[in-house]
Amino acid sequence: MSFPSSTKYAVIGAGVHGLSTAYHLAEMLRAQGKGSGADILVVDKTSIAAGASGIACGVVRNNYYQPAMRELMAHSVSVWESDPSAYSYHPVGYMQISPEVMHEQVATIYEQQKAIGYDSVFIEGAADCQKYMLGLFDDWQAKGITSVLHEKRGGYANNTASMYGLANKAEAEGVRILTGVEVRGFEFGSNSGAVTALLTNRGTIACDYVIIGAGPWVSRFWTMLEQPKHISIKGRDGKMHDNVRMWTYWCLEEGTLGVDPNMHRTNDGGFPPVIHVDTDAPLYSDVDGSLITDKLWGLYYKPDFNFGGVQGGSSPYKVDQDPDDVAVDPYGPDSPDFVVGDDFIHTWCSMLAHCQKRFEGKTALYKHHEKSGGLGCFTPDNFPVFDVFRENVYVIADSNHGYKMIGVGQLVAQEVMGEKSALLEPFRFGRFAKGELHPVSNSPFPWS
Repeated sequence: MSFPSSTKYAVIGAGVHGLSTAYHLAEMLRAQGKGSGADILVVDKTSIAAGASGIACGVVRNNYYQPAMRELMAHSVSVWESDPSAYSYHPVGYMQISPEVMHEQVATIYEQQKAIGYDSVFIEGAADCQKYMLGLFDDWQAKGITSVLHEKRGGYANNTASMYGLANKAEAEGVRILTGVEVRGFEFGSNSGAVTALLTNRGTIACDYVIIGAGPWVSRFWTMLEQPKHISIKGRDGKMHDNVRMWTYWCLEEGTLGVDPNMHRTNDGGFPPVIHVDTDAPLYSDVDGSLITDKLWGLYYKPDFNFGGVQGGSSPYKVDQDPDDVAVDPYGPDSPDFVVGDDFIHTWCSMLAHCQKRFEGKTALYKHHEKSGGLGCFTPDNFPVFDVFRENVYVIADSNHGYKMIGVGQLVAQEVMGEKSALLEPFRFGRFAKGELHPVSNSPFPWS
């Protein structure tokens, strides 16, 4: 098939946001008699699921302290549930297990989940929490826990398989997906600021509308769109804070313990919910008993046959560099700089052992030969930006909340078709100048 010279809708990025938007937009165009998937072109400089979507742990949850995030995630969980087979989705549930410093905030999450009809159970108090967890795992031993929020919906999905599921749905609607096409710039209109064409390594593609779902590469496209690298933000103190970086990179640390996934089951033999533990109990090495930290720490984990073991991660670390200088490519496991090292392996395996006795003495089974890790590109408040720039460019800047947000593409497609989404309204770029910031939790994770 020849290289296209034009398209009505150009979608940049063949990850969860690009593919979801393309698929849902194609559906809407057909349903409304305004076109079809043939009007949509998805381009990716590498391949389907080559970026963050392809290395994601795959956790799907509603567990957020921010009301707007909870409502948005409830919508996305519904999309995952709409076709579990195609999306390689495992609805095993999700558990937020927390210390006293997070108790009040997690209680708020539970109350608001009840208010939106999201099925969950909340257990309070150290003794009752221990009893509840022992009912699931007879070897549970995590310390410092005073609340357990057990979301009965949610779970996890297999990363690459789910992206190909989305791609198949999009292509069935007539969407064309072109890989190996790198967007290097934009052509702008002579009488407006709108983008009129993509400038790629294979030629120019004229377009009427652009949707950017580029994940960790969003800062580069932001620069191509001539948007500000530093912005002013009205803080919670009511004052304007100038010269704040628009983008910051964090390095995500995840890995796999090379055990039989079947060894991590519940007492009744079933597969467990995704486990997320935050605690301020001292963490000691499972190798030599030394103190690793006495500060708040957290991890998440699940059995996963796709990864071939028990897979998960811990809180990321901030990359202290100008975003323009951060080497996003090569990405993920191919990066020489941003992959997990021995410190993560030692710490994460010790965290697992802290939580459950079955993981004691297993550090040597960590899959050292499988490099893991990746970069996330975060906004100033660590929450997404979904908005239109330069008249006809829709930017999906997920701030690393991306993979679980499969439903965002549906809402973006709705907005591209002219119908505003109330769920996306709290995530406009203008919130920074207005001071309409999302509340901050006590979690050690920047995305909670």
